[in-house]
Amino acid sequence: MNTEMEGEEVLDAVILGASGFTGKYVVREFLSHLERPDGQGLRRIGIAGRNREKLGETLRWAAKGALPPSIPIIEADVTDAASMAALCRRTRLILSCVGPYRLYGEPVVAACVEAGVDYLDITSEPEFMERMEALYHESALLSGSLVVSACGYDSVPAELGVIFHARQWEPPSVPHSVDSYLVLESDQQIVGNITTFESAVLGVANADELHKLRRSRPRRPKLQVPGPPASKAKSIEHQKSIGLWALKLPSADAAVVRRTQALLAENPHGLPAVNENSDLVEKRRKFWSEVKPLYFGVYLGSKSFLSIPRTICIGLMVVLLGRFSWGRSLLIKYPEIFTLGQFKKRGPTEEEVRSASFKMWFLGHGYSDESRLLQQGSKPNMEVVTRISGPEVGYATTPITLVQCALLVMDQRQSLPKGGVFPPGIVFGPTDLQERLEKRGILFENISKKTIS
Repeated sequence: MNTEMEGEEVLDAVILGASGFTGKYVVREFLSHLERPDGQGLRRIGIAGRNREKLGETLRWAAKGALPPSIPIIEADVTDAASMAALCRRTRLILSCVGPYRLYGEPVVAACVEAGVDYLDITSEPEFMERMEALYHESALLSGSLVVSACGYDSVPAELGVIFHARQWEPPSVPHSVDSYLVLESDQQIVGNITTFESAVLGVANADELHKLRRSRPRRPKLQVPGPPASKAKSIEHQKSIGLWALKLPSADAAVVRRTQALLAENPHGLPAVNENSDLVEKRRKFWSEVKPLYFGVYLGSKSFLSIPRTICIGLMVVLLGRFSWGRSLLIKYPEIFTLGQFKKRGPTEEEVRSASFKMWFLGHGYSDESRLLQQGSKPNMEVVTRISGPEVGYATTPITLVQCALLVMDQRQSLPKGGVFPPGIVFGPTDLQERLEKRGILFENISKKTIS
């Protein structure tokens, strides 16, 4: 961990990329959590980016017209290693909102690992996350830098949702598989911003690099799921249990959950903390013993079949054009045309953000009694449905999840792993993150549990 330097205040956290579209919402969310829980005054946070004037505008916007609190504004440029090193000397934690992360993320991770500073981000780019683990995990272990990606809507709800779902299977029942179904809801048009879309386009363009990276790394152990192998996923399906049509998605959520499961295969009792007594060790071991292994899939859900062809059409355009440099230029220059209005350079309006919400259903199948696994040809005979719901995903839920992860790092650092590059589930699963999110309007529900023929 970074220590305070003589004559210079070291901040608790800095939001990097604060003047960006998502960054400004993160600043606004953080301003409502400046009071320390121990009553010892205010947390010391700063905001950073390339343009001081834009950062000042962000602070005034986030403060909703009121006089902004005394928050340092720090000029920092991710393309300048000296600038990143200087920023790390000013803080113990960086919240990076600088995307696409494939283009701008690595210099921030490298500087944090070198300085022993903790790092959180909101990326949904599997190639970036897995490349950072390959390049910096061992160094982060040594320096004590805790690097956790995907702390936004991608992929905290999926990680905590799978954990919450798995814990609903009380002995003697055991889960076998769970699929998540994301439903986006709004009485207005649902709009994303250009940076999110650009990240998706770059992900398509560099899919081969992700496969190459995975082939180059040592094969990791997998959690052993009791019962038969996972059934082949359908591209389109109708789930009567939850009343949804669904389209199978290539999703960051699936990749992130698999990384947590691989870590659990290597560390069945979770990761040891910096400083934990015997009670905390026992609590951690008990928690992970209740999280049963299962297969996981991701779908985009809709109450109407008519939205499925529209989504397929957008996906095909991105996949076909994203393979060529001229195609990527067209996609990024005219996102409204190629996504039929779902992504815009201006991003959503305040009203569009307020009107939107999400539901993420988790439909699981397994066995009512573990002994059924011993019966040859036995098929799952039990169904469990859980659900997470909350506000708009990109600019309401993402700031909430990122800030709550940051507060846990700030307030409970000794109860978290010393350092390393990890997905959020293995780090924050045993903490009170779920309870914190519920207080901010992100709800976890056990909907139903029944036997099936």
